[in-house]
Amino acid sequence: MPTQAKLDTLAELKQRLAGVKTAVLAEYRGLTVRQLSELRKQLRGASAECRIVKNRIAKLAIAGSPLGGLSSHLKGPTAIVFSAHDPVAVAKTLHTFGKTNQQLLVKAGFQLLPATELRRLADLPSRDALRGQLVSTLQGPLAQLVGLLRAPLRDLVSVLDQHSTSLAKREE
Repeated sequence: MPTQAKLDTLAELKQRLAGVKTAVLAEYRGLTVRQLSELRKQLRGASAECRIVKNRIAKLAIAGSPLGGLSSHLKGPTAIVFSAHDPVAVAKTLHTFGKTNQQLLVKAGFQLLPATELRRLADLPSRDALRGQLVSTLQGPLAQLVGLLRAPLRDLVSVLDQHSTSLAKREE
């Protein structure tokens, strides 16, 4: 018979996981409490949350939801990182934290992305950087077009200027 505390934990986890855009399972074996606290702090900055619950409770919480495919990866000490916001920010945060703390191993993510795919996602430029690249890509051809459209007028002005200069020299 499950205890009331376990039932409450299960209900809370189900509620928190409802409607998440990103869910990542990571093994935290070997991390200290201080390192886990630092990870949680960094994830809060990315609008994400890190929860450590018993695998059995996590399996019950994701059963029947879109996250159900992750249940096969719930073995050993596993932290669930989830967010209802930007998945790239979560991946980048985990990737950055993993560089300095090799004990954190990403197991799988929402839609069963392997760890290598999550790393590639983390290496993507930010949204603002992508917008800047798009603007610079569009700006080059447009500047050339403006230059081509101004060329006949510029050439005409140059010819008229040379003609007026030559007329002025003749009158002298």
